[in-house]
Amino acid sequence: MAKTKAIYRCSACGGESPKWAGQCPDCGEWNTLVEGLPVVAGPHGRQRSGGYAGATLNSGIKTLAEVRPREDSRTPTASGELDRVLGGGLVAGSVVLIGGDPGVGKSTLLLQTMVALAGNMSTLYVTGEESLEQVSLRAQRLQLPAAGLRLVTETHVEEILGHAARERPQVMVIDSIQTVYTDQLQSAPGSVAQVRESAAQLVQYAKQSGTAMFLVGHVTKEGALAGPRVLEHMVDTVLYFEGDTGSPYRVVRAIKNRFGAVNELGVFAMTDRGLREVSNPSAIFLSRHEAAVPGSVVMVTREGTRPLLVEVQTLVTESHLSNPRRVTVGLDQNRLAMLLAVLQRHAGITMYDQDVFVNVVGGVRVTETGADLAVVLAALSSLRDRPLSEGLVVFGEVGLAGEIRPVQGGQERLREAAKHGFKRAIVARANAPKRGIEGMQIVSVGRLGEAIEAL
Repeated sequence: MAKTKAIYRCSACGGESPKWAGQCPDCGEWNTLVEGLPVVAGPHGRQRSGGYAGATLNSGIKTLAEVRPREDSRTPTASGELDRVLGGGLVAGSVVLIGGDPGVGKSTLLLQTMVALAGNMSTLYVTGEESLEQVSLRAQRLQLPAAGLRLVTETHVEEILGHAARERPQVMVIDSIQTVYTDQLQSAPGSVAQVRESAAQLVQYAKQSGTAMFLVGHVTKEGALAGPRVLEHMVDTVLYFEGDTGSPYRVVRAIKNRFGAVNELGVFAMTDRGLREVSNPSAIFLSRHEAAVPGSVVMVTREGTRPLLVEVQTLVTESHLSNPRRVTVGLDQNRLAMLLAVLQRHAGITMYDQDVFVNVVGGVRVTETGADLAVVLAALSSLRDRPLSEGLVVFGEVGLAGEIRPVQGGQERLREAAKHGFKRAIVARANAPKRGIEGMQIVSVGRLGEAIEAL
């Protein structure tokens, strides 16, 4: 087949040019011409040149009642934490994009998953960054069974689709999408045009063949997925693999999921035998002090459908600066300033001459408002140098009027705290269960002053 001549399309106005130029000839914008494939007229209207030559996605117009999902719509991956993030397992024809820092464990997790699936399903692992010997050495180091998993080293997307058409795998891994290229474009692998076009062909194949596909994506130094933003729109699920190099724990977070809840969380521990599931993640984020210390309080946050206990530590100390510092790790810094203003206005407790440092233990980032009450009470405990009672857990949103607002999933949070041995809870009045929780004293409050008095 003759090679398709690429064109350059303006990302600002959509104008096309036969060659690259620094300035768009149509709208005059600079550095907006990006390589792409031409759009030609076909029997069904305008369509893009190139692409995977398979069955069409258009199967005719049907009513919703005529469309019946498959009975075995989800396939377990032999990893409960990964299944949780995926929404219950792999869906046939789905495309999962997983990104993370170099060395965080993306290839290790996928290799373990593919080896576990190879016993019951046809699998294909396509590596563009490593040789087959390197993959084999990793499998030996992790003591994984060698039989069953099919491997190939390839970066040419047309060749990859040819291998897939012959092997017909049910699950497929592309490691990584930044190393894959197509002959239809002249730019180097990893460029915006190559990533977009290669991903489009792979996604089209997955939808037409029903193959569940994993795409490994690189990240930039800011932590975002490298390549065009349209890459995240094309796939069904976007997972971020997070973890500190100094900590053995890794977190897989779902940012987008068409088949499950977003912001779901899976926790793993990196060992010499690979990644192991952490069935009780709350235990790793709670530091056990020999005695109660000021400025420390335990709260229950919610990641997707999972309640998670974390410890919030606050240090309030006298400031010698004209503008006292407000430093947060794992929380929003602007929200801390707002909470201190509410504490001053509605409780009469001033910290305008104090440096305030807030840290969420374990490197967890809390983005919900349920941490407001915990931050306020921890700051007050540090300011007064008086520890809170042991076995206390708090959560709730603090409003600008000084009211304590309820948060989602209050009863699930309380049951999670009771499971870990907490005996007392301070929560919003609307979050207090009517029948109570066995073995736990629940103090419901409606105003910030009531919460302080309850201490």
